[in-house]
Amino acid sequence: MKHPLFPIGFLSALLMTTTANATDIDEALQYLDTRYDLTASLARTLWEYAEVGYQEERSSRLLQETMAAEGFEITSGVAGIPTAFVATFGTGGPVIGILAEFDALPGINQDAVAMREPIEGKGAGHACGHNLFGAGSAGAAIAVKHWLESTGTPGTIRLYGTPAEEGGSGKVYMVRAGLFDDVDTVLHWHADDENSAAARTTLANRSAKFRFHGVSAHAAGAPEKARSALDGVEAFNHMINLMREHVPQQTRIHYVITSGGNAPNVVPDFAEVFYYVRHPEAKMVKEIWARVEEAARGAAQGTGTSVDWEIIHGNHPLLVNETLAKMMDGKLRQVGGFDYTDEERQFAENIHATITDPALLIGSQKEVQPYTVSLGYGSTDVGDVSMTVPTVGLRVATWVPGTSSHSWQATAASGMSIGFKGAQMAAKTLSLAAIELFENPGLRAAAKDEFDKRRGGDFHYEALLGDRAPPLDYRK
Repeated sequence: MKHPLFPIGFLSALLMTTTANATDIDEALQYLDTRYDLTASLARTLWEYAEVGYQEERSSRLLQETMAAEGFEITSGVAGIPTAFVATFGTGGPVIGILAEFDALPGINQDAVAMREPIEGKGAGHACGHNLFGAGSAGAAIAVKHWLESTGTPGTIRLYGTPAEEGGSGKVYMVRAGLFDDVDTVLHWHADDENSAAARTTLANRSAKFRFHGVSAHAAGAPEKARSALDGVEAFNHMINLMREHVPQQTRIHYVITSGGNAPNVVPDFAEVFYYVRHPEAKMVKEIWARVEEAARGAAQGTGTSVDWEIIHGNHPLLVNETLAKMMDGKLRQVGGFDYTDEERQFAENIHATITDPALLIGSQKEVQPYTVSLGYGSTDVGDVSMTVPTVGLRVATWVPGTSSHSWQATAASGMSIGFKGAQMAAKTLSLAAIELFENPGLRAAAKDEFDKRRGGDFHYEALLGDRAPPLDYRK
């Protein structure tokens, strides 16, 4: 594969020109304005459910029932995942897909208030805004369906209900099952603290749980009879930390010990550590990963233990498509940002005061950031979709400017009107982008041409998580 950020010089100004009828666009936006309450209600309900990866039964059911009530045909339990679904309206081409995420993060529990206030008994929270993602994408798909009906435009709109983005790689299994093979373009978006349709790629990654097995004994009475599984984990971690000096600069490696024993006077016969390895290139992730596996074997040998591991997830980097990104940037600027009410501004100021060195100021939610092409250091299973079909996304200021994702501040804003307004803004932008793609065959052709060039003629898709079945219990 060629580097995802190489320059593309063939874009035509003609292809960037909006072909959709202005009246149709205005009607689509006005229709969405009438549906704001649905978007907000979906977002809030998903926020309250806060279900983690592959356990999103109520969240998935809510979205499926919403789409079915709007006339979409629902296919449930796709790709061997009970909470994954595809909602389809229309027949024939072009086929435009919209991604909808809805899984929460474990542990980042917070009420929708501007001070640190966990909700008692709640073990997860929408600190990455996937409740907004799911609601906004559903709103966009419904609006596009309404537009297809009212204009008589041929084609198919699909909403993909994609579980377990947070470490579960739900979309990878959907790609592997061929669910995107007939799609012309896929649209997505994400909650953020700024408005941007800049072309930003991501890191490829792979994760696994390494499980060491030893022999238990009394830690004081018979230590010579024991072989500590925790020693295996600690030796492994030390070896990986030494390896950090000898990997490419853009590599990211992180881990957490998920099981290390229960009592100091009992030598643990089982210990587990969960690892992530990331790099901008999937090939390099594979090379570094082979060294990680060798280190695990060495740690086991050196401590008299044994080790096995389970690949949990793996994602390709997001393949930039500037043809589509520039189009999306134009639609985002057409929609524009949004103002806060007095109550929302007070909420934002209180949140802003809790953020250390915020990069953005309150008021920037009304702006759209400049278009750029860059490397991002996160990872997402949208990357695998982007290696299969031309894909484009945007980020919307659903959080108070300066807020970091995976924080209690993000959870708070995701459950109130600032987040809901952002989800509505995303729905409008996605709707305009989908309408443009339905009406502009030249744009679709140019995007496919760029996709083929960036991906490379010899590219063969291979999931970084191998042929394993979805890890439906990885959050249990």
